[in-house]
Amino acid sequence: MTPRIKRPSERRMLSLTVRASKQTSRHFMTVTLGGDDVRHLRQTGFDQAGRLFFADPAEDGDVFLPSSERWVLQLTLQGGKRRPRVRTYTIRRFRPQESAFDIEVSLHEIDASGRASAPGTRWALAATPGTKVAFLDEGHSYAPPGGTAWQLLAGDESALPAILAILERSAAGLPAEVFLEVPASEDIRPDVTMPPGSVIHWLPRTDPSVKPGALALDAVKRAQLPDGRFYAWTAGESSMATGIRRHLVAERHVLKADISFRGYFSHGRASL
Repeated sequence: MTPRIKRPSERRMLSLTVRASKQTSRHFMTVTLGGDDVRHLRQTGFDQAGRLFFADPAEDGDVFLPSSERWVLQLTLQGGKRRPRVRTYTIRRFRPQESAFDIEVSLHEIDASGRASAPGTRWALAATPGTKVAFLDEGHSYAPPGGTAWQLLAGDESALPAILAILERSAAGLPAEVFLEVPASEDIRPDVTMPPGSVIHWLPRTDPSVKPGALALDAVKRAQLPDGRFYAWTAGESSMATGIRRHLVAERHVLKADISFRGYFSHGRASL
């Protein structure tokens, strides 16, 4: 069964620039993107995400940024050195009055000297006001059905922006039981806006040999969950997301229709 993702009915490639950037915590960078094209971006979902096209600061030369939603064709026509990097990021917070929105980038693959091998990390660390990017809305998957008493949210650091956005935007709605794995204790957020009655179980991954997502999967399996029908949204490392879904269906007898799951990446492999 494939994840249920609601694609936008209409969309266009947005030409944007970096407005600001700041390090949110040890392993996260918040980057604000803006421009006139933001008026074409509709707010449709709590975990709304899109593809970001950017020039890798580690590479020289002019980079072509796509101007159409048919970006694959446009990039195919470009030489290898002119093709941008592409990664998918959740919209952490909309700023309509400023014609802007925030994304949060998980910083990873940084060596002891501070050099980053991950393109998205390199870009986020080097992003300065005026840096040009392109962005294409890819929709959302969060969709609690009627009759739900509470929600289960689970993920690793790649899902942190989406989970925090869901909590913030459903603050007056469903209480949540949250299992959120982060790279280090310094990444735990002290103040999170969320629905009354919600609980966040922070899971810092202090052992570097532990695979991303393993702590979240194990915590959900061991958890004493509240009573009542619930909706589950889980995302992050692919085997974690599918493992949580499999556990909920087989062991807790949750209806498949009450679960949304997304594999953002597979450990050891780059993801678009």
